[in-house]
Amino acid sequence: THYYKLSQNYTGVESEYGTYFLSYVGFASQIPNLLFNWLNIFMNLGGNLTKRIVYSILIEVIVFVVTVVLAMVDSSEWPGAFFWITMITVVILNMAGGIYQNTVYGMVAKLPFKYTGAVVLGSNISGTFASIIAILSSQFASSVRTAAIYYFITAMFVLLLCFDTYFALPLNKFYRYHEMLKEKEAENHKRAGINVGGRPPYWKIFKQAFPQLFNVFFVFFITLSVFPAVHSDVKRSAGDFVIGDDLYVSVTCFLTFNLFAMLGSLTTSWVTWPKPKHLVWPVIVRAAFLPLFLFCNYRPLGIERVLPIYIDNDWVYWGIAVVMAYSSGYLSSLGMMYTPQSVESQHAVTAGMFAAAMLITGIFSGILFSMVFPMIVQYNFLEWLH
Repeated sequence: THYYKLSQNYTGVESEYGTYFLSYVGFASQIPNLLFNWLNIFMNLGGNLTKRIVYSILIEVIVFVVTVVLAMVDSSEWPGAFFWITMITVVILNMAGGIYQNTVYGMVAKLPFKYTGAVVLGSNISGTFASIIAILSSQFASSVRTAAIYYFITAMFVLLLCFDTYFALPLNKFYRYHEMLKEKEAENHKRAGINVGGRPPYWKIFKQAFPQLFNVFFVFFITLSVFPAVHSDVKRSAGDFVIGDDLYVSVTCFLTFNLFAMLGSLTTSWVTWPKPKHLVWPVIVRAAFLPLFLFCNYRPLGIERVLPIYIDNDWVYWGIAVVMAYSSGYLSSLGMMYTPQSVESQHAVTAGMFAAAMLITGIFSGILFSMVFPMIVQYNFLEWLH
């Protein structure tokens, strides 16, 4: 499509807006998300996290309303303005999204640790849902414009549902019980002369939680180094493979990753192994996925590959993709669950917010690092080892 409303077919002129659209969107989304995840930890709003969730959801709903309008109007005469309006909405959306995500991880840190894993699971469920919708729309949608409008309207309704369920949260007995426990604990600390109302000792919390914060960072760094940049450029090796070219990337990359990351996150509801002290070892071992994906039939656009292909079997590649996705969901959930446990209970909320910030830092770093791989496959670096 390259990319529908900015394409030459739609505007009548060729421009770099369409050519580099995804790169611009990537930076316009990840940089504000990264900055506001970190800023949200240190922003003092009287200790009340409610305002942050309410306002961030409202902002996201407004942005999606604007996006639906942009999708519906004829912008063929003003592609430049359309591009910059889109970039501004992406920046605002991810500023709000960064605050929302960070705050949710902070709030859920008050609950038993498996509920932090449930938030990670929710993210992976949404990814699976989006992948399925993408496949269905590519097969059945009458036009790109219609599919886009339905996408954004669906997202808007999901946000409104989040808004509604958030206000229903205080009515939930389970949440009220754990909120009461935290209040009693704070009261006991106050009686014991422990300061719970001032600024948290950020550096102390960061140092105590660092082993798990590293685990969270490194899981997402490895995952985003591979997915989606390298993963989606792996081409079909066998012409008679069970999945055709039209759905190969959608199924073996996007659906596979989101589905098995979801299953990995879900597994932590029953299994929490390895324990916090030893989690770092499988996290580091996942670095092996970097060369494994490079040795598959990875063909980045516009690049002449020189590095030999050692994994030219579609089933083997798909198996590697499944293990990568499952381990990403499983280990990231464990890291996020263990982080609030690694500090004193009164600092669990801040530790949870640090974990969310390290998550997005790992994502951002992985995306940047993935830009190296098209350059790597232009050389047969294995010859240098002989």
